[in-house]
Amino acid sequence: MSQIKKVVLAYSGGLDTSVILKWLQDVYKCEVVTFTADIGQGEELEPARAKAKAAGIKSIYIDDLREEFVRDFVFPMFRANTVYEGEYLLGTSIARPLIAKRLIEIARMEKADAISHGATGKGNDQVRFELGAYALMPNVKVIAPWREWDLTSRETLLAYADRHGIPVDFKKRKGESPFSMDANLLHISYEGGILEDPAAAPPEKGMWRMTVSPEKAPSKPEHVELEFVRGDLVAINGQRMKAHELLAELNRLGGKHGVGRLDLVENRYVGMKSRGCYETPGGTILLRAHRAIESLTLDREVAHLKDDLMPRYASLIYNGYWWAPERIALQTLIDHTQQHVNGTVTLKLFKGNVIVTGRSSKDSLFDAKIVTFEDDQGAYNQADAGGFIKLNALRMRIAASKSAARTPKVSVAKAPPARKAAAKDNAPAKTSASKKGA
Repeated sequence: MSQIKKVVLAYSGGLDTSVILKWLQDVYKCEVVTFTADIGQGEELEPARAKAKAAGIKSIYIDDLREEFVRDFVFPMFRANTVYEGEYLLGTSIARPLIAKRLIEIARMEKADAISHGATGKGNDQVRFELGAYALMPNVKVIAPWREWDLTSRETLLAYADRHGIPVDFKKRKGESPFSMDANLLHISYEGGILEDPAAAPPEKGMWRMTVSPEKAPSKPEHVELEFVRGDLVAINGQRMKAHELLAELNRLGGKHGVGRLDLVENRYVGMKSRGCYETPGGTILLRAHRAIESLTLDREVAHLKDDLMPRYASLIYNGYWWAPERIALQTLIDHTQQHVNGTVTLKLFKGNVIVTGRSSKDSLFDAKIVTFEDDQGAYNQADAGGFIKLNALRMRIAASKSAARTPKVSVAKAPPARKAAAKDNAPAKTSASKKGA
């Protein structure tokens, strides 16, 4: 381990990364550089700087990456209408390539030998951090403490912190923080505690920090107008803002109306099922609105091609392949489709629901003359549909005919000829008559 002289640590200042910082100093005997990112998690970051200084750290990076996060990672993902396993908006996954990118940038500036992170060996984040790092710096050394040390529980972490004089949040010590949380401008995720039982309902207390419950949301709907340019949101209710400001405003609006809660058992890349709860209010609104403007402006087959490719694209992001050539290739195609995705969408937010009420665009492919139920003045010949239908039915008609021809005819056995009714009826009568006569 002596070959490692300097390591860049993704550092939050919490219990786990504070222990990791000390552990790296003790085990690897190396200089530690800390990096703390502001990606909209809603926490004050200066305490992390103070803790790092107290631990003897000389090089401390605290970077506001909110705009880069939304502009270069969240928005490109939403151009594809990306959803993992039909429900999950990838709030955790999409932040990891940005963190990996910045870790490598700092490692190059500091001439560091290695990077380190606090992702556990049971989670996907270790995969995402490390695949990104190797893609950007092939020879980097990655130190993953959870795969190396013997600190396997909260209790052992607390004991290590006590031995080394590491300050610990009171709630952590008392076990009053039952959930493992990950937060950024796109979402908050909750895992652990009662959520480890898939049958247990998620509690309202201690969770759902971005949204009110739909039951407690306002009883009056709120109407919102979103404007898109080349597939990206640029304005809300006519007000233009930076990318991260737009997402923050969508979060406020969605949170107010109870939009964007999710309870999911997902299939992890590491081969296990994991139950988590997620809040993605702004992303839920954005997804619905983006699909609405695409419905007006995208060619049918292009739209369907995007839908065909989206699950593959989502899987790449979820599994940590943001920097892989196939993701970049897909992104090139997706971005090309967005050239004419321009216009406005009106929505109604009400009791956890996002309802599209209208969409308009100068690049609309919607032709009212053709689709009208009134007199179209010859814009569309109804008779044209007949040939189209017959052509598309031809293969099925042929198959049905062949199937009928191959089906063997079932021979029906003939019943024996019946006796003449007269003979049948008269015989008993004669017998009866003779008996009476006797």
